[in-house]
Amino acid sequence: MTITEIQNDIIDEFSMFDDWMARYEYMIELGKSLTIIDDAHKTDDNIIKGCQSKVWLHAELKNNTIEYKADSDAIITKGIIAILLRVYSNQSPQDIIDANTSFLDDIGLKEHLSPTRANGLVSMVKQIKLYAIAFQSQLN
Repeated sequence: MTITEIQNDIIDEFSMFDDWMARYEYMIELGKSLTIIDDAHKTDDNIIKGCQSKVWLHAELKNNTIEYKADSDAIITKGIIAILLRVYSNQSPQDIIDANTSFLDDIGLKEHLSPTRANGLVSMVKQIKLYAIAFQSQLN
């Protein structure tokens, strides 16, 4: 699936919920299904700066696509990173670089997070894109 198709699926899924408590519960469930990164990758180098809670993000280039793995010590944050990895993991670096993030506004995520969590969301997206830029330069 393309990034846009995945984003549209997520928008559709979030539109099924009437209120934000149900959406938070859904994000928590998504976080529980996250493929956890290996403890060997839970290093200070892999911590995303700018997040209130700890978020570790590891990326590997495999067959010209990036495989991301992550974990967090907070359940909501774990759900947020699970959504992001669903969108960006196993995509090409260039597609990740080119992808817009308007789906986050479409599902209302930014406006329903505390300011510190919203800053963390921006930091997560930024780090995902930075990995893509680094891997894209290796491919060129």
